[in-house]
Amino acid sequence: MMMANAGSEVEVLGGVDSHTDTHHAAALDSRGSLLGTQEFSTTPAGYVALLQWLRSFGAITAVGVESTGAYAAGLVRYLSSEGIQVLEVNQPHPHTRRRRGKSDAIDAEMAARRILCGEGIVIPKATSGIVESIRQLRLARQSAIKARSAALVQLSQLIITAPAELRQQLSDRKGIRGKATLCSRLRPDVARTREPLQAAKLALRSIACRIAELDNEIKELDQHLALLVATAAPHTTKLLAVSTGHAGQLLVTAGENIERLRSEGSFAALCGASPIPVSSGRTDRYRLNHGGDRDANRALHMIAVCRLRYCPKTRAYAQRRTQEGKTKREIIRCLKRYIARETYHTLQKDLATQT
Repeated sequence: MMMANAGSEVEVLGGVDSHTDTHHAAALDSRGSLLGTQEFSTTPAGYVALLQWLRSFGAITAVGVESTGAYAAGLVRYLSSEGIQVLEVNQPHPHTRRRRGKSDAIDAEMAARRILCGEGIVIPKATSGIVESIRQLRLARQSAIKARSAALVQLSQLIITAPAELRQQLSDRKGIRGKATLCSRLRPDVARTREPLQAAKLALRSIACRIAELDNEIKELDQHLALLVATAAPHTTKLLAVSTGHAGQLLVTAGENIERLRSEGSFAALCGASPIPVSSGRTDRYRLNHGGDRDANRALHMIAVCRLRYCPKTRAYAQRRTQEGKTKREIIRCLKRYIARETYHTLQKDLATQT
């Protein structure tokens, strides 16, 4: 570890390479000279020690951190609460790793140098408000939905291979949800599980009860999410075809500190709804943006599809653009760009109220 004179009052740029158990920090002065590197634990005491260590070199200008939404989430919350400007940086470029190698100290130094050159840095999302609560509940809901879908598939496959008499008993219901209800009422003889019939009954009842539990879990999460989203985005949820799920996803994508986005164009790019120029020579055209947050892009797509079906103004717009020679895919792209602009302004109004 290299150290500088703790009494020197200089402008300090910090860099942090974050991991599960430790964070490696580096300090640079305003000219880019390396002042020191050191490792700290990912605990509240470690966060305090890291900040004190950086302040020992001088006045902190900013701190560049990798993985601000994952490994370094706790550190970012602490530094922000202490009034330190935190910037999210990307991992070092492969060229740098080929030239200098790979270590935690080098990665931390490169994070600080990215702030110095102003390349590839963004303001991280705020994770200490209602939007973070929505993100956590949405994550739990998505996990429950995936588990329920897997359980339904397992139940369907198990019924196919079950003994004939049990399949005949379950044939009264055509849909898989109806069959799940019948399976939950099965009464296997647990003393005879050596027999395939009794084992099948026990397995089917177990999966059916799991599906019912996941249904209740999803219902409970939906109730909490409906309340939180209505509180965080009252104007956005009033827009045509914007459901609680769509508004929740757009809130999570934008972040509670939506002012970190420069304009509605930045939000559209973040949602993958901004047109990408692919012009060359005499060709002048745009294509769909395949980047950005794909969940947010899907939300915009579903809003656009719903409006094409139920909104007279949107249907008139699509008809006019079709006459101009636009394809349906191009029309939906234009609609998603418009919806991104519309929801950006309503989210701004909603989150300004929260702040």
